[in-house]
Parts: sequence; C-alpha cells; structure tokens
Amino acid sequence: MRGPKIVAAGVMAALALAACGGSPSENGSAEGGGKGEFTYWSMWRADEPQAKVIKAAIDRFQAETGTKVKVEWQGRDIKVKIGPAIAAGKAPDLWDNAADVVSTTVVTGQAADLSSVFDSQVPGEGKKVSELIDTKLVDTLPKDPSGSTKWLVPYELISTGWFYNAADKDLAEQPKTWDELIKLCDALKAKDKPCLASDGELMWENFLTLDLLLVRDNGAGTLAKIFEDKSGAGWDAPGVLESAKRMEQLVKGGYLIKGYDASKYPAQQTNWAQGKAAFLSNGSWVAAEVSTLVGPDWKMGALQIPPTKGGNTEVNVSLIGFSVPKKAENPEPAKRFISYFIKKDNLEKIATEAKNITPRADIPAPAELADVQKQLSSNPVRPVLDNLPREYNQKVLFPAFLEMWHGKISAQEFVAKAKEAHVQYWKTAG
Repeated sequence: MRGPKIVAAGVMAALALAACGGSPSENGSAEGGGKGEFTYWSMWRADEPQAKVIKAAIDRFQAETGTKVKVEWQGRDIKVKIGPAIAAGKAPDLWDNAADVVSTTVVTGQAADLSSVFDSQVPGEGKKVSELIDTKLVDTLPKDPSGSTKWLVPYELISTGWFYNAADKDLAEQPKTWDELIKLCDALKAKDKPCLASDGELMWENFLTLDLLLVRDNGAGTLAKIFEDKSGAGWDAPGVLESAKRMEQLVKGGYLIKGYDASKYPAQQTNWAQGKAAFLSNGSWVAAEVSTLVGPDWKMGALQIPPTKGGNTEVNVSLIGFSVPKKAENPEPAKRFISYFIKKDNLEKIATEAKNITPRADIPAPAELADVQKQLSSNPVRPVLDNLPREYNQKVLFPAFLEMWHGKISAQEFVAKAKEAHVQYWKTAG
C-alpha cells in the first residue's frame, strides 16, 4: 500500500433513494428490509488482505440476509474507471476508496449524504454506526454542497509520522520538542547513524513533515488558509518560512541518509528497515510493507513531529471507506451492507488480518500500530495536507519542496517559488 498511490484511487459518489427495501434508518439494521441485490467495486485486488476480509463479510451478509452482492476487485485502476462509469450511468451501487480521492466528486455534487447509514443500527450490537465511529474522524472530511461531511463511512484509518524501531536503545528517549529532536539527530550523527531515511523521489511522504511543521508553527488549517488566499499572501506569514527553515535544517545538518536525493523507492525504506537509519517519514501502511524485512527483535514505534512554539499536537488522519453513487440503481441494500460491515466481528479483521487501524476505538490496532492508534485517540486530528486538491499539491507544493529537500534551493527560495506557483495556479483556475 503506497501513500499517494493507494490513497489516490477513485472518485466519490452518493446516495439516491431507490427500490430495494427500506433505508438502514427505517430497517434498523442490515437484517431488515427486502433482500435485493447490489453491485460493488473495490479499490483492493482480490489477493490483498483487505479484499479477503471484505469478501468474507460479503459471504456472511449474503447467507444471513439473502441479498446478492456482485463484487468486482478493481484494484487501483478504479480511479480511472469510476468517473466515466458515473457519467455514463453505469456506476456500481457501492464502491470504496480513500476519502481524498472520493471527495473529488463531492465538490461536483455527485456525492450524497450518508446520514441514514450513520443513523442505522449495527446488526446485533444495539448501537448506531455514529456511536461506534468517532465523529471527529468524519469531521475532517471536506463538506459537500449541502454542508455535510457524511458522504463516506470509513472502515480503515491511515495516519502519518516518523516511524522507528522502539527496541533501538539510541531511541529510548523520544524528543518532546523540535530542539530535542535536533539534539537526538546530532547524537545519532556522532555515531555515524543517519537520523532520517528518505526515498528522495517520493514527494508526498517527504512533504509530510513540513505539513505538520506548518501546523505546529502556525496553528490549525495552515495549508488551507494559504490555499484559499488567491493573492499568495498566505506564503508571507512568518511561521511559514520558519517551518521551511526547520526542513532546511534537516538537510543542511547532514541528518539524512546518504544518497537519499538520488534514490528510488523502496531503496531507503529498505535501508531503514534494516537499521541503517533511525526514522522514516511515512504513512502507517509502512508497518505492513516492511514486515518481512525487519528483524525478529524489531518493535515498531511512531513519533509525531513534536510541538514547536505553538504547542499544537494535531495528528494527521486519512480515511478509507464506503461510498454509494448518486445514480446507483440499488442503493438501499448497499447501505445495509455498510452497516453490516461495521459489526465488530467483521471490522476487527481489518486490524487482525489486514494489519491496519479501524475507526472503532473498541478494536485494538495491530501491535505494530499501537502507538499510532493511541496518538489518534488522545490528540485532535486533522486531514493530511488539509484536504488540498491533488492538482495544487502537484503544481505548487511538491516541485519547489523537492528542490529544497534535495538541497538545491534555500528555505527562502522554496517559499518564493511556491508563492509564485500559487499565484499562477489561481490565475489559471480563475
């Protein structure tokens, strides 16, 4: 599972009331209403752990309810198929994907409110979906044209951070401030151990640290505020340059693994997993990616970028979940399946078998991600990169950032280049 690659996998859609039985709120659970049938497209390939978990739940759902589910394991290609399918009126009744990609159809009014699913009872548990999924997670989603954020029901959470081997004695004391982090990097450097591994080509993963530093130095919603000011004045805020200088500090301080700026994924990630660097900036899926590379004594830990002058402790979160296209022919049985899948005995397998975090607090994360789950539950959460449009990231943020990250330009030059690209972006966008 690759960050921007898997997180970029589709387009969202929403509900339309149609014929196959009552809504989840009317039926109270997936066990009520008519049998019906629905089609489902998934972002997972059939051989992936998430697909196997969902397939097992579909089999149980069909046996228990008599509903027929026609599922297609589209894989990541769903991102190029779902839009045309919606436009042609041939969309599936249900599909899943990461929220940042699903949201691209929300702004065009193709996504409907899934409030009826959140209000429905989870079969056999006596609680509503909304009582089992923390509302602060759904609140991180951008609003649809009606002002609702309930256009996706999450079943898997992704977070970001600096991942490390908690069994490494050099990392026994975790830094609580940025200055302490730099002090730790200096101590590691004195031992000829790189502080941070980085596959230099990966724009999204490498930008994650600056994403959180901007929040730490400037407060919540920093990137969103920069984006919304079409004049580019947001780039002139003093804290923006301060955050960029912290990134420059990592580069100029010699804390990065040698050769990172010319490396291709997964070269440096592999080096990190083999103990050749202390930290790796990445998403929580990295635990599964390196599971066969780490040694038997490896214990996965996750460090959040520590507070700077502002004391902000927000943690990044991205949601993967279910969506129902507005033009779906059979939305009601699809909605009932969503409520059904949130059952603990279904959803917990996302943790135990797919090795990822679920949106239910009563389902423990896999041991490798225990730190991440604790951070998500004990801190405010925010959307990665403030839900900025992918096109903006690719045209404005990433190109100038990578030049700075590779040591080719200074922090001041990064800010200037990003501001220039920002102004041009809005001139083109109108």
